[in-house]
Amino acid sequence: MKIAEIITKIREVLDEKDVLREEALKTTRDIVRLSGDAIKALHRGNFELAEERLNKAQELVKHLKRMLKNHQDLYFTGYVQNAHQEFVEAMLFYSYLKDQEFPSPGELGIPEADYVLGIGDFIGELRRYFLILLMNGNIAKAEKVYHFMESVYEELMTLEYPKGLVNIRQKQDQARYILERTLEDLTRAKINKALEEKLEEALKG
Repeated sequence: MKIAEIITKIREVLDEKDVLREEALKTTRDIVRLSGDAIKALHRGNFELAEERLNKAQELVKHLKRMLKNHQDLYFTGYVQNAHQEFVEAMLFYSYLKDQEFPSPGELGIPEADYVLGIGDFIGELRRYFLILLMNGNIAKAEKVYHFMESVYEELMTLEYPKGLVNIRQKQDQARYILERTLEDLTRAKINKALEEKLEEALKG
């Protein structure tokens, strides 16, 4: 085969990949946006809007997988992985607030490695929810959230794999830091609450 013919064949393949890549980039941006919208809606207690956004994101996740079925090099790229993580984070947070069983990677159509990284982000979202509860004075519920965060972190720490397989160590380190800060916030809130109660008793006496 002549070099010109080889280049022509290569161009055809790369042209197809280039078109798919552009479409995949747009799709992943939409998944990230919809997942972010869902999380914001959940924090506002708007479950109807959250469900609508998550359903749309789920369809795009499926579309992305079908679209890149024959182009696994594009499917296992950073921008696709990031979109998957955002979607997993939103789905886990939704399931937690609804007190439902958590969907598995297979049910969401997400690679296991991407799902695990999404669990790491989920811990961060739980902290945000924890802080909102503290600001509203709901220490008892905030403490329950902390203990759940702790249990998720402990499960996450059982995963020990090389970075080339899944970059879990970074998420584990972030989760540890988040958990430590959350415990400090909880301890401070409980101490302040106890002092307030003692002061109220003293004033009544």
